[in-house]
Amino acid sequence: MLVAIILVFIALAIFIATDLSAWTGVVTKAPQGVANLPAYWKEIGAASILAAVSFAGAGGANNLCQSNYVRDKGMGMGIHIPNIVSPITGEEVAAPSLGYVPPDTEENRRRFKGWWKVANQEHLLTFWFCGALLLVALCVLVFSSIGIQENIGTDLAFVDDWGKAMGEKIAPWFEEFFFVAGFVMLLSTNIGIMDYVGRITGDSLKVTVLRDSEFWSESKIYVTVVWFMAIGGTILVWTGIEPIVLLVMSAAGGFFVMAAYSTLLNFINRRYLPEYAKLKGWRSPLMDLVALFYLLPTLYVTYLLVTGGHRQWGRS
Repeated sequence: MLVAIILVFIALAIFIATDLSAWTGVVTKAPQGVANLPAYWKEIGAASILAAVSFAGAGGANNLCQSNYVRDKGMGMGIHIPNIVSPITGEEVAAPSLGYVPPDTEENRRRFKGWWKVANQEHLLTFWFCGALLLVALCVLVFSSIGIQENIGTDLAFVDDWGKAMGEKIAPWFEEFFFVAGFVMLLSTNIGIMDYVGRITGDSLKVTVLRDSEFWSESKIYVTVVWFMAIGGTILVWTGIEPIVLLVMSAAGGFFVMAAYSTLLNFINRRYLPEYAKLKGWRSPLMDLVALFYLLPTLYVTYLLVTGGHRQWGRS
């Protein structure tokens, strides 16, 4: 239902509220936009631009959870590993999900190559093509409806202007539909974030500090983390902190997580996987560059927070 509402909103809005010139401008004006990046960096704010990079698409820590979902469905080697179940109705296993390393055989090599091909195709289609297309489409929609405003990137008031503009361009009822669809998007996104953060945290703690605990199963850790985020997030909202500040702080945390897991993935891959499954050639050095790419914005946004630059995100 949530996905249907989102798709209907995007399809209607893009079909009715955008025009051809806005779409062609993605190509014709892109070089000009890249050339003006230093000006945008100052005008919109470095922190806001970096936050957009951090949150772009469905990447980041979401990628880490793909194998977790595969495991819980019992697919592939996931059948050998304890999974997350309901603490109320499921049968918990307190053993850590340490994984299963297959022997180096011709059959396993063949299976790995087949899996690797499917995984690459899925990421190319879902995370690159569909993700990039949706991001571009929403940017075109914003540009076609309200254009470029001074408050974009500095506060969230432009969302109200965007909703009113959509109602004027399409129909009065579409303004309400706009806010309903926006609520659904944010709700589904936050449910997904709480789920995968709970999964990743549970998996990480169970294979390390809680490895020998007979009480703390991965399922119990998962439920605890999810409720902690729900209650903690509610308290944060009640404190009255500006949402844009929370967004940029989250971006800084996201950059740090991506820098850390890129480094750890490269290390674990090179050290523990069978020879046929290890990163080879240009892939391993590229992972190091990716980690560095994420680490530098982390340090910069942290510096802004420490020095008080977060009080003027739009002009930092």
